Amino acid sequence: MSPPETPPVVLVIDDDEPYRERLVRAFGRKGFAAHGASSAQEALAHARALRPGYAVIDLRLPDGSGLDLVRELKALDARVTMVVLTGYGSIATAVEAVRRGATHYLSKPVDVDDILLAFAGATLPAGEAAAREHQVPSLARAEWEHIQRVLADCGGNISQAARLLRIQRRSLQRKLSKHPVRD
Repeated sequence: MSPPETPPVVLVIDDDEPYRERLVRAFGRKGFAAHGASSAQEALAHARALRPGYAVIDLRLPDGSGLDLVRELKALDARVTMVVLTGYGSIATAVEAVRRGATHYLSKPVDVDDILLAFAGATLPAGEAAAREHQVPSLARAEWEHIQRVLADCGGNISQAARLLRIQRRSLQRKLSKHPVRD
């Protein structure tokens, strides 16, 4: 009788607790030993103890950049397969993530099946890939993402973000009270 096969270990690093926990549960249902971390320091501690084969890393973490974490995880184990997730996608950041060792770069929201495809290095079916590749975000979506990026850069300070965006504070508060624009 052969010993039972150990499930692959995946580490999900995201400061958005509901999203992180949803991914951890979904990976568990797919047969992974899934663990979550809310910061880069917590992720490094888990990585040293667990030696994950896979990692899902949010680009923006409370104690650093997901890009720096990619480099540090690669230094711990060069075989780890990593996917970087972000709500603020840009070509330059995607290139940098892959340059530092990530397998793939995906824009949120994504589900476990998308991440598993990225882990496998698979591409989307030709029609779907072409549709996603040529999809231009709406002006409202681009504005919402820009506001979120500026607000994050200001550490959540609405007054400072309003000054940088050159709009009134109350106008910014109204825009922030709306739900994210979906494409």
